[in-house]
Amino acid sequence: MSNLSQSSELLNCEVPVVHLDQVRQVQPGLLTMTQAQHMAEFFGVLADPNRLRLLSALAKQELCVCDLAAVLKMSESAVSHQLRVLRATRLVNYRKEGRNVYYSLADHHVLNLYQEVHAHLSHSEA
Repeated sequence: MSNLSQSSELLNCEVPVVHLDQVRQVQPGLLTMTQAQHMAEFFGVLADPNRLRLLSALAKQELCVCDLAAVLKMSESAVSHQLRVLRATRLVNYRKEGRNVYYSLADHHVLNLYQEVHAHLSHSEA
């Protein structure tokens, strides 16, 4: 038997019975379609490797655009573009000091999200 047919067997109920008590327990906490759409858009922003690398750097410390460009070996223009996208989704904050703009992760939720995904992937690779 092929892996495809074995895996499809594992994805189906052996006996098609709906467990109403379990369905009723799950339904109140289920995302609405609007919530799911917003979450999908949010994760879409995180689906870019350059943005994830920016978050990786900012998870360590606050950095200015020049430093981020140097760390990531990208142009300042490209870094600024990606930071605008991250700012629009409220993943990063910025502050101005003179002519420099410094970026940091927006809050501990963003840091936790980054760290948890990184830990999950590191654990999965081990």
